[in-house]
Amino acid sequence: MTAVQAPPRQRTGAGVRALWAGNPLAIVQRGLIAARSSSWVIVLSGFFEPVFFLASMGIGLGGLIGEVQTSQGGAVPYAAFIAPALLTVSAMNGAIYDSTWNVFFKLNYGRLYEGMLATSLGPLDVALGEILYALLRGLLYATGFMAIMQLLGLNLAPTALLALPAVLLVAFGFASLGMAITSYMKTFQHMDWINFALLPMFLFSATLYPIDIYPDWVQGVIMAFPLWHGVELVRGLTTGMLSAGMLWHVAYYAVMIAVGLVFTTRRLRALFLD
Repeated sequence: MTAVQAPPRQRTGAGVRALWAGNPLAIVQRGLIAARSSSWVIVLSGFFEPVFFLASMGIGLGGLIGEVQTSQGGAVPYAAFIAPALLTVSAMNGAIYDSTWNVFFKLNYGRLYEGMLATSLGPLDVALGEILYALLRGLLYATGFMAIMQLLGLNLAPTALLALPAVLLVAFGFASLGMAITSYMKTFQHMDWINFALLPMFLFSATLYPIDIYPDWVQGVIMAFPLWHGVELVRGLTTGMLSAGMLWHVAYYAVMIAVGLVFTTRRLRALFLD
């Protein structure tokens, strides 16, 4: 008896079926299997960096600074001020690493996406699957750092429990936009632009000191940074200083996620299907 092989699924038109097969978890599963052979020292290094910042600046320098006023008008210990910011940075770093460097290698050297898109998977499956995999690292970093905050008494309100979903939203935003940007990069030198953008955001997004120390026009520039929105959202939750303005931070990341997914999907389709 001769086996009959089913013809490969053809993507025609510009409808949903041309982009989406409904199986992004296959990409996540593939990433988890590949991670078994990865160096866990690299993974753990991304977690300890914000912990060292918290120990040196939040606890060490915090004893000299005392309390700091938040943008909501309340005063909190300096360690409790920078801890939620470092939590946000930790989630951002985890998501950015997997959605940029790993994606860059798969796209330009491993040529993995060509093989994936030769199956029934669509570009939206690949984009969403890679972003979900990046979220796993962001969640791993955030959960560990959140536990350290709890042990040190830096979660000042019960609403701190909502900080984990909030940092996942932040990680989702950075992962989706990071993958979209990476899909346009061709050389390792281009990847340096990512670090060039991340460092100023880390230093000036009200992470280590309040935003009101800057002139008004500088504050306007900082408020355009995505990290600032994440820091303010998470800080409000961990300190219990809630406001209606936090919804704007959520909306910012919702738009960021949508833009990243749209651009990544279109880019993968243009590279491998059109």
